[in-house]
Amino acid sequence: MKDLSVGNPFRLLWLYSLPLIGSVVFQQMYNMADTIIAGKAIDDFALAAVGASYPVTMIFMAVALGCNLGCSVIVSRFFGQKQYTEVRESVSTILISVAVLGVVMTGVGIGIGNPIMRLLQTPESIFGDALAYLYIYIGGFVFVLIYNVCTGIYTALGDSMTPFWFLVASSLGNIGLDLLFVLAFDMGVAGLAWATFICQGIAALLCMAALLMRLRKLGGERKPVLFSRALLVRMCAVAVPSILQQSFISVGNLFIQALVNGHGELVLAGYTAAIKLNTFLLTTLTTVTGALSSYTAQNIGAGKYDRVKTGLLACGTISAVLLVPFMVFYLAFPQTALLLFTQDVSGDAMATGVEFLHMVVPFYAVVAVKLLCDSVMRGSERMVPFMITTLSDLVIRVALCFIFDPGMDMGPTGLWLSWPIGWSAGAVLSLALCLFIGKNRLVGLASRVANKRIIR
Repeated sequence: MKDLSVGNPFRLLWLYSLPLIGSVVFQQMYNMADTIIAGKAIDDFALAAVGASYPVTMIFMAVALGCNLGCSVIVSRFFGQKQYTEVRESVSTILISVAVLGVVMTGVGIGIGNPIMRLLQTPESIFGDALAYLYIYIGGFVFVLIYNVCTGIYTALGDSMTPFWFLVASSLGNIGLDLLFVLAFDMGVAGLAWATFICQGIAALLCMAALLMRLRKLGGERKPVLFSRALLVRMCAVAVPSILQQSFISVGNLFIQALVNGHGELVLAGYTAAIKLNTFLLTTLTTVTGALSSYTAQNIGAGKYDRVKTGLLACGTISAVLLVPFMVFYLAFPQTALLLFTQDVSGDAMATGVEFLHMVVPFYAVVAVKLLCDSVMRGSERMVPFMITTLSDLVIRVALCFIFDPGMDMGPTGLWLSWPIGWSAGAVLSLALCLFIGKNRLVGLASRVANKRIIR
């Protein structure tokens, strides 16, 4: 565990972010392995089946990521204030709450999975495989939720290395089981989902056990309670907007997915391959900039407000170093990148993927600005402007999809065009709102938080 309020911010965030970058790379290997093996070891219809269920699974993943980002802010604040009893109470409250949430969402997801896939106009040729993949994924969602929350708590405590090692082992195990179930047991698309289910379950249980053992060493001024409703309310004030942010994006992608599905299996396969590449980089960027939330929360908790701006600049530098090589690769060699997923070298699937990348990749720097500003607002618990920026991006992007595709009959090209426009609008608004966070505002915010009485 590491105190992020002490030491050179540039060096701290670089050392803190490197394991996070490695972690998210291996995390994405879960999803990318399924897609690569579906397209290469089975066929493009299997690739389309995995892609058809992807927007629905991303809603569940959005909840997990939102819990990760939101809960880590409160734990970081207490850790920065050296209130270790509250840290332990927060963690136990989080774990109990997300276990209940995971069970409820699993039941809801299984109940509405079929109607949602029908609503999205999933082609009949891939419907059975897509639904099987979705149901198996939802069945293991409680493990996904617990695992993501545990990794968020680790990073809140300044430890980004432990989650990295868990992810390395789990990701390699997932790839091995993918190949075993598909090539040896001929389980098809369902085998890919079962491999993820098993590896996520093992990783979640081991990660939680290691975290609880770690927290016992913290001590505290009194015996912590197992569950605190007051702490839950405070964490929800940050976690719920973070969940809504991620969920709104995923729900918006559902509408877009329905429009993509209407253009046929091969366009869907190309979109699936390109969106995986897009998600890989943006998820990595979200994780790195998310570290800025923990950094901001710890420094505000310690009363070191001037370090927030320095941390923002440091994290911006890390993001730039991360973005440039990927942008060059995606723009200069899009076919090479897409061939990771599809066997269609010169057909509609490849053409769709290339067009998507050429239209969205130049705007990755714009997304980075938005994510950096959002992270500072989340870390300082300014959730209203945080939600405003998210909604502006989502509403504009989804609205333009329907205007450009069905409205102006621009086809898939109109869908891809909505991404950079929505991103740009959201980034401008995020930057404007973030600039209003000055030292006086942070001091006032920290004072209000410190003066809150925790009533149990």
